[in-house]
Amino acid sequence: MPSQPPSEYVVTLCEMMAPLGDVRARRMFGGYGLSIDGLTFALVADETLYFKADDVNRAAFANLGLEPFRPMPDKPTTLSYYPPPDSALDEQDELLPWAQSGFEAALRAATKKAAKVKRKTPSTQ
Repeated sequence: MPSQPPSEYVVTLCEMMAPLGDVRARRMFGGYGLSIDGLTFALVADETLYFKADDVNRAAFANLGLEPFRPMPDKPTTLSYYPPPDSALDEQDELLPWAQSGFEAALRAATKKAAKVKRKTPSTQ
């Protein structure tokens, strides 16, 4: 069965964030993962956008009282993805800094992961 195209909402989000790079939407767990250069920096679940957060940018979300993504609303488990303020969804100029923050968190995670793999790789000398 062919995959369904992204919803109009997801297409609009990708267009709004296009100044950051080639934003791709991929089906993930009933929602979408949004990525640039293969790095997932955002999720869309139940037509709600969430950006990747880490120790560097998490406070910006938390200080506004924004709650992390709960993949199962009836369980306490959360993922380190937070929604931007509602007002950011109306204005590209307001959305882009939040999206950039999520992409930078994805870059930091990839760099950290690559360094960890490099440490585990045995020396060939």
